[in-house]
Amino acid sequence: QVQLEESGGGLVQAGGSLRLSCAASGRTFSSSAMGWFRQAPGKEREFVAAISRSSAMTWYTDSVKGRFTISRDTAKDTVYLQMNSLKPEDTAVYYCAARHRPYGLGAADFGSWGQGTQVTVSS
Repeated sequence: QVQLEESGGGLVQAGGSLRLSCAASGRTFSSSAMGWFRQAPGKEREFVAAISRSSAMTWYTDSVKGRFTISRDTAKDTVYLQMNSLKPEDTAVYYCAARHRPYGLGAADFGSWGQGTQVTVSS
């Protein structure tokens, strides 16, 4: 069991930046990767970014490549998502998740989820 808590969301104008944080507790050693997903109103939850346990690998969905950066601070058991050049299309609730399978970037591959933090980008 891993407990996750997101923070850092808010309202920002297009072109602005936000940094999301995800504080983890519990059996954090059980996850093979940490990731971020997002869900906009009326849409399914989609993968955004993930980082492996060793931080050796990162993955991003095409729409955020070059704008978002995922990182982690192992000492603080915290994962970050730096979001730059934000667009209105980025508006969604962002969820932090811990992957318990050895690979995969689908929601089913992640077994622990935070409550989400709202990101709203105005045009």
